[in-house]
Amino acid sequence: MKQLMIDLNHVWKKYPLKKDRPGFKEFILNFYKFLYKWRDGESRVFYALKDLTLQIRQGECVGIIGRNGAGKSTLLSIILGTILPSKGNIKVIGGVTPILELGAGFHPDLTGRENIILNGILLGMTKLDVVKEMNSIIDFSGIGEFIDFPVRTYSSGMYLRLAFSVAMHTDPEILLIDEVLSVGDEDFQKRSKEAIMKLIKGGITTVFVSHNLQDIEEICNRAIWLDHGRVIAEGEPKKVIDKYREEVVHTQ
Repeated sequence: MKQLMIDLNHVWKKYPLKKDRPGFKEFILNFYKFLYKWRDGESRVFYALKDLTLQIRQGECVGIIGRNGAGKSTLLSIILGTILPSKGNIKVIGGVTPILELGAGFHPDLTGRENIILNGILLGMTKLDVVKEMNSIIDFSGIGEFIDFPVRTYSSGMYLRLAFSVAMHTDPEILLIDEVLSVGDEDFQKRSKEAIMKLIKGGITTVFVSHNLQDIEEICNRAIWLDHGRVIAEGEPKKVIDKYREEVVHTQ
């Protein structure tokens, strides 16, 4: 049996539901209600994940599907470690490369080449490794002569293509992907998909969130349907997707 790379045990994540401070009239009319809440320490919360248990082994590509607000991005953030669970345990073995908010580490006044170095280091590469991969990153992005222009002069498509290219050259052990296969034009989307498929076939452990059910079916070897923070169905992608389409998509 292959090594366990991601292990979540009974994970919960809650957020407080914030409400504007009540006005004087509302406070007076509802004084006893507010007093009761204060005495009981009552606070309204939203649970993004509810008692989630999930194991992902080395080389697996697991697709996560579900409607907006189902908990998909929260799950990725917990695996990445940018947020902590409210309850439960999580163990992640190996370096994690996120392809979530592309270009989040880019500085608009630096050139594309300078941002490649900056973003590569932020994603765990050494400066020497980034320099070695520089030409390959530039070629894959298709930025061409604009690589030495400040990225504030880039179109959104150019910006995202460069960010995606950097992320794909970080030699990840665990890859987290959130809705990025629609980046750029049709040709770049095709090359992006091929690059991700190559990494997955090379044994990279991958968690892939997407609303594109066809991509989930083609790329992943297991799918999980999340709804309101809970696992509704899990298993072979086509079966999970068919159930999702039957119960959710057709009712919208």
